[in-house]
Amino acid sequence: MRFGIVGTNWITERFIQAAIETDEFSLTAVYSRTEEKGKAFAEKYSSQPEVFTDLAQMAASDQVDAVYIASPNSLHAEQAILCMNHGKHVLCEKPLASNSAEVQSMIEAARKNDVLLMEAVKSTLMPNFKIIQDHMYKIGRVRRYFASYCQYSSRFDAFKQGKVLNAFNPAFSNGSLMDLGVYCLYPMVTLFGKPDEIRAVGVLLSSGVDGEGSIVMKYPDMDAIVMHSKITDSYLPTEIQGENGTMVIDKISQPYEVKIHYRDGTIEDLTKAQTREPMYYEIQEFMDLIKSGERNSSINSLECSLTVAEVMEEARQQFGLRYEADLKNSSAH
Repeated sequence: MRFGIVGTNWITERFIQAAIETDEFSLTAVYSRTEEKGKAFAEKYSSQPEVFTDLAQMAASDQVDAVYIASPNSLHAEQAILCMNHGKHVLCEKPLASNSAEVQSMIEAARKNDVLLMEAVKSTLMPNFKIIQDHMYKIGRVRRYFASYCQYSSRFDAFKQGKVLNAFNPAFSNGSLMDLGVYCLYPMVTLFGKPDEIRAVGVLLSSGVDGEGSIVMKYPDMDAIVMHSKITDSYLPTEIQGENGTMVIDKISQPYEVKIHYRDGTIEDLTKAQTREPMYYEIQEFMDLIKSGERNSSINSLECSLTVAEVMEEARQQFGLRYEADLKNSSAH
């Protein structure tokens, strides 16, 4: 399958490393805003991908079947829709877009053009996430989901010295909730669906984005708590608490260890050893769906992506974070 890449950063390099493991991946095109940067990136790969500085030209290329988008969040919707309107399948980094209105327009473009659109969430397609799903019944009635992703950003030091890099620039629809909180929310929605109520707080930085925050969500007979931060670190695992036991997951962003601590003191280790790159599984899912003619993943579904966007939008509204993209969409809050 011939891929075009949008974005020439470390995440793109990780993606290509993982994609090569599938034996079906071919890198044929690279888009970069500058030819110099694009060529420097392309030269690392033996497939000698063609470099484009015009995304419309890459989208129109007959050498590209699918596009992987890893550009700033604010560009996802526009770039994905352009590619889908040229008949290309799109695997787009999380968060899928700036808000739910953009996600909705991306879904409409995918359906109109009969192409696959999938959010590139790796965690829900890793082997240990299936373990979580398959063994959840063992903990009895679930009463709480708790997930934390707090990681001090290397770019925060520059921010404190007065230099606002992309990671803390609201023009790119960035911030703690969008960049890290999404890792906690996507698995939650995959497992439990949309919450009935959302209560969110966040700490806004001088640039206008959130540095950290917390969300408490209510379901019919359980609650969910999510903590996220780009200005502090956390070492807490994720827990799914049930009446018969608690499932402890080392990292919700990429689960490598899953254990159940039962009420009688016994511990069951459910961990499945993983030999592949973490992103391998999302790429394999994406390519398998295209080969089988499917247009929606049963796990990283369009419905799940839209729900997560709605939850994040509601949370942002509550703690007062607005993006330029929100103003463009009158249907967005």
